[in-house]
Amino acid sequence: MTSSASFPVSVEFFPPKTPEGVEKLRMVRQQLYALKPDFCSVTFGAGGSTQEGTFSTVRDILNEGVNAASHFSCIGATRARVRDQLATLKAMGVKRLVALRGDLPSGYGTGGEFHFASDLVAFIRTEMGKDFHIEVAAYPETHPQARSPEADLKAFAVKVQAGADSAITQYFYNSDAYFRFVEDVDALGVRIPVVPGIMPIASSSQLMRFSDACGAEIPRWIRLRLNSFGDDSASIKAFGLDVVTDLCEQLRAGGAPGLHFYSMNQSAPTLEICRRLGL
Repeated sequence: MTSSASFPVSVEFFPPKTPEGVEKLRMVRQQLYALKPDFCSVTFGAGGSTQEGTFSTVRDILNEGVNAASHFSCIGATRARVRDQLATLKAMGVKRLVALRGDLPSGYGTGGEFHFASDLVAFIRTEMGKDFHIEVAAYPETHPQARSPEADLKAFAVKVQAGADSAITQYFYNSDAYFRFVEDVDALGVRIPVVPGIMPIASSSQLMRFSDACGAEIPRWIRLRLNSFGDDSASIKAFGLDVVTDLCEQLRAGGAPGLHFYSMNQSAPTLEICRRLGL
């Protein structure tokens, strides 16, 4: 087994909405710091709706002595506002951004001065030079709004040409989709690390809801097994740990450059998967 020092792990959180949530997340982070994560990222709501929560969570992580990456979505944003936010993050000591287009709020056209994540990446590079390490999103199973798989791969290549340093994927449960994606972008001449995003399975209904919304495929055998457990949450969690640990082992054996855990602000599933992986 390799140690986590030689196999990078990172963790994602979302900004809590209540004072209790803030305290709970503080405890969760302390538990996950045992993994010595490369960085912890914090999500950013559509149209910057959680910006204050995002920035204050990022500030807390930095104050705890851990690298923090702020998600940064540009839908509906002006250049002036993005410029201000970048200056704020730089002043806080943030060195890494996850640059995203962001979800379109319902009934929303393509307003704002940025239409694609690649526009945002290019703008950050022009404004800030190499001040930030820029992560972008990758979709091994194709972005749900892409015209075609080929168009999606090209869009990814454009983000990299605009200045992205590395990528984190949408979660998936089929390692073939990840390896195929890496081969396909490699064939396009794209040479940045593509880190698989890992979603532990803690609740079957939550997983189905998320996956339908973001276009992540739950393989039929997993869906059927989860359905067969009904409300037996202990069986769902035990099965989820086996499935996701096995997926992580396949990814690591196949040469993935690290693992990025979507923690859902919980520590137990990620810690247990990493314990089983010897991280």
